[in-house]
Amino acid sequence: MTAEKPRGRFITLEGGEGAGKSTQARRLAAFLEQRSLDVVMTREPGGSPGAEIMRHVLLSGGAEPFGPEAETMLFAAARRDHLAVTIKPALERGAWVICDRFADSTRVYQGHAGKVPLGFIQALERVTVGEDRPDLTLILDLPVKVGLARVASRGEATDRFEKEGLAFHNKLRAGFKAIARAEPERCRLIDAAAEADVVAESIRQAVTAHFGLAPRLVAP
Repeated sequence: MTAEKPRGRFITLEGGEGAGKSTQARRLAAFLEQRSLDVVMTREPGGSPGAEIMRHVLLSGGAEPFGPEAETMLFAAARRDHLAVTIKPALERGAWVICDRFADSTRVYQGHAGKVPLGFIQALERVTVGEDRPDLTLILDLPVKVGLARVASRGEATDRFEKEGLAFHNKLRAGFKAIARAEPERCRLIDAAAEADVVAESIRQAVTAHFGLAPRLVAP
């Protein structure tokens, strides 16, 4: 009789614009793959064919005219598909999933900084996420002006949320920090204003401590 394979681990990266989540997700994936772990990288909104279609609608501002509650419901629908198609199958086969944004972004963008009641968001989260919450959430924190300057330096078109003013982005930062304080068993606040190598090392330390991994592979 074959032993059942242990469930994988689910790690999310959160934070405001320009925090370096995508870069650090790739570096974390490489770190875990060096330990012969099966790693799946994904993102939100998106991460599955259906959710990627909704990503375009959401980030282009196409859902904005329908109101904040409808926009929030579209994020939830995309997340439900993402979980069913990508995240849960990977975890069930024992993979480690690294996701650039997840449910905390909805809490913060649509809740703390937006106009949607947190009770409404929490009710949607219970339906869409349920027990499939992250094992560890890394919240990359940096001053708002630093993050927005990084976004501007890319020379790319800005999306629906990057275009918002300073007051909105300051609310985002405060919202993410509030989540880190409220759920210290799940969340780790990472100083993302440091150099990328320093941030990557802070993330590695947080992950190894949380999951009890060997700190670093030693070459023979």
